[in-house]
Amino acid sequence: MTLGDAASADDPDWEPDEHVRFARYREVFDKVSDEDAAALVTRVLTDPDAGMANSAVCEYLDRRAAELLTDPGYPSWCRELTGPVAVDDFSARRLREWTLLRAMTLGDPWDAETLLVASNWLQLRSAEESSAVTILATLAEGGRTRRIRNIARSRLPAPAGDAR
Repeated sequence: MTLGDAASADDPDWEPDEHVRFARYREVFDKVSDEDAAALVTRVLTDPDAGMANSAVCEYLDRRAAELLTDPGYPSWCRELTGPVAVDDFSARRLREWTLLRAMTLGDPWDAETLLVASNWLQLRSAEESSAVTILATLAEGGRTRRIRNIARSRLPAPAGDAR
């Protein structure tokens, strides 16, 4: 599958079954270069099944952002994809949340309020994986769900003199 036949019912290779198209999108996203990723995201997000299309795009974003999270290439990759994902609220939010996770991971400035309005996905990931006291304290106090608050609270270091 090439970029040309990725997402248009006008293409001769169009597949009406969205499950088959999703599998094709995954296959192409697995092989796409960073230079061609924005064009592929744009094409996939024109698929008539918007839910399936944003799932395919978000799966790619999650995989690639995790690979680049602490890499110096992340900012340019993110800039390239910001425009194409802007047409899909879910994908755009996921990319912004990966950028927030990157800032928190690298110790760059971040805003607690932005974390508190973030999705359950980001809050849970941060509560489970972060060792930063500021992040854990923020989520322990104001996380979206009881589960997130409890995980964050349980991972906070015990106060001096507290024998947990």
